[in-house]
Amino acid sequence: MSQLTLENIRQAAEVLRAVARKTDLIYAPKLSSSAEVWLKTENLQVTGSFKVRGAYYKISKLTDEELAHGVIACSAGNHAQGVALGAQKRGAKAVICMPDIAPIAKVEATKSYGAEVHLVPGSYDDASTYAQELCRKRRMTFVHPFDDPDVIAGQGTIGLEILEQLPDVDAVFVPVGGGGLISGVAYAIKHLRPECKIYGVQAAEAPSMKRSIEAQDKLTLSSANTFADGIAVKHPGDLTFELVNQYVDGIVTVSEDEIAAAILFLIEQRKLVCEGAGAVSVAAMIYDKVPELKGKKVCCLLSGGNIDVNILSRVIYRGLLASGRRAEIRLTLPDKPGQLAAVSGIVSKCGGNVVGVNYGPSGMDTALASCVLNLQLETRDFEQIGEIHGALEAAGYHLLRA
Repeated sequence: MSQLTLENIRQAAEVLRAVARKTDLIYAPKLSSSAEVWLKTENLQVTGSFKVRGAYYKISKLTDEELAHGVIACSAGNHAQGVALGAQKRGAKAVICMPDIAPIAKVEATKSYGAEVHLVPGSYDDASTYAQELCRKRRMTFVHPFDDPDVIAGQGTIGLEILEQLPDVDAVFVPVGGGGLISGVAYAIKHLRPECKIYGVQAAEAPSMKRSIEAQDKLTLSSANTFADGIAVKHPGDLTFELVNQYVDGIVTVSEDEIAAAILFLIEQRKLVCEGAGAVSVAAMIYDKVPELKGKKVCCLLSGGNIDVNILSRVIYRGLLASGRRAEIRLTLPDKPGQLAAVSGIVSKCGGNVVGVNYGPSGMDTALASCVLNLQLETRDFEQIGEIHGALEAAGYHLLRA
């Protein structure tokens, strides 16, 4: 930790002027009814993620001899692109080890910067182990995605920018995987504005840092099954654990459905595309994970926008379900003509829209002379869904609960 200083972060900011952009801070009035919320748009950063900051700064400090041997890194995708771009700028060879579940878009983007990519079966941690072995064999410099003071200093430049753009900020929500981003941001902000609260946000399916801080010991999760692949880390870093323990005010978690709803909100309300890891900060705000922020100025850090388009439609659909914009209703009805029209009429009168129908014979748990109707609906919110349920039951239809 002795190598991480405020001066180091300021030096990183100077070095990064030629590579990384100063991302906009955008006001988001519809995100909260009780707080003033701003979005730090690192999803619009070069390579689509904040990772280029730490990766480039680390590579900028390598000697000519180290550059000649090349650099190696492990990553789920965003750090990979940052290292690949940094190596390309410095004329060094880059080898990137990625878990084989990494989105194709991130793999191809990494290759486009000239990196040699190795896909490793398993998770990020499996890719990390393989990268360390390869590093020793090839005598390359390992660029750690989060547990390195220079990498952390590079990420800390975001903290400087937030304070420059919103000097009286009261709280900052930061996505947390291994902890490099929040370590840098918290270190910078706490040294310049100690009264500002820093909250980490993790996926509920990968809460390695939260559990470690609660236990006051670095724990390893048995799995990290979240579509927010950028923060799917089983074990926190040694340095980042210390920094988070010292400078972060709290860590909260958000569910997969809450993350999906946040992605949908950003697309619809702010015209911004975020990946799962990048949207967790907004999910924490939407679902009021820290209630004591009423009347405060809050910054949500959007860490990346490199979402795989192949899963985006599924994420949007989950987001619609999570926010009450889509509903699935299953009910039994008499097996005779006109029943579908009658049910559709009730849904229509309540303001719902039928977008999908599946009509079939009853099962063992329903009357022999009845049918089972499955409806997919477009709805306004959960209140409207409740109105539709009530109207159908009042008309004598039996709803089958999930």
